[in-house]
Amino acid sequence: MSELWLPGVSGPLDELVSRIHLRIEAVAAEEGKQPRVDVELRDGATVAVRSLSSEPGFGFVTLCPHTDDGADEEWIVPVGALGRITLRAAEESEPFGFSLPTSR
Repeated sequence: MSELWLPGVSGPLDELVSRIHLRIEAVAAEEGKQPRVDVELRDGATVAVRSLSSEPGFGFVTLCPHTDDGADEEWIVPVGALGRITLRAAEESEPFGFSLPTSR
């Protein structure tokens, strides 16, 4: 294999993020509330995110993590840096949830 295919690099990044949002909606419908969404990066770091966007594009996505101090923060990372996205029911004690885009 001469080249490794990475989603978003040679494929439609907007479609990838839209499909992830559809999975989050499905889990939310099953659980009756917004799930906790954790993103594991290939470097081993795991972060709970409140949103995911296909911007700025060109193989990059924007993650908005939950922070300890509640500050707004955005991480622009290459799609190839994403190792795993985990969706699960948020515990009542967790202040984490995911905000789906209002218009799609």
